[in-house]
Amino acid sequence: MFQIIFNELSAAEISALPKSLQLDLLAEFQILPEDVDHLDTRRFGVIEREGKKLHRYRAKDYRIYFEKTDEGITVHRVLHKNTLRDFLFRSKLPTSEDAQLGETREFWKLIEQGERTRKV
Repeated sequence: MFQIIFNELSAAEISALPKSLQLDLLAEFQILPEDVDHLDTRRFGVIEREGKKLHRYRAKDYRIYFEKTDEGITVHRVLHKNTLRDFLFRSKLPTSEDAQLGETREFWKLIEQGERTRKV
């Protein structure tokens, strides 16, 4: 059975948004686990570190960070684009957004916080 699973942090992040925006974001986030290997690079990005692969989906002014799991799709974080853009601007990193994130410990700390809160 296919599921989209939000950990506690990503659930809290999306719940903090107005209901109409939540619905808009979820309506845009149309993905199946089998689609992960053939994603549209205009809307999706791939972030990798030490064998771990996350995907980023752009929905309106938000970025949804997720991975394919045995259960389906696990959403780790739902962040406003300016949060990351400001961070990257302050860091003055010269590569693409996804490459920068893959090399940034602070980004992976955000993801790991969400993984530790996952409900079983």
